Amino acid sequence: MKTMTCKQLGGACDQQFHAKTFEEMAELSRKHGTKMFQLGDDAHLKAMESMQGLMQNPEAMQEWFASKQKEFESLPEDK
Repeated sequence: MKTMTCKQLGGACDQQFHAKTFEEMAELSRKHGTKMFQLGDDAHLKAMESMQGLMQNPEAMQEWFASKQKEFESLPEDK
């Protein structure tokens, strides 16, 4: 199990996510982002705007995703 924060995953807060795989981590982050969108959280909405800009360039998005996966893999296991 590893831990990353919303901010580490491109978000706006220090909410921690715990997952065994990067795919699980990404899904937890996505669900959190959806919840924050529904709540109209301004900081998260701004972070989402940045991500949407990144998504306009598939190559840049793929590079960003790969860098986050590498970051996840480099993290120590939770104690």
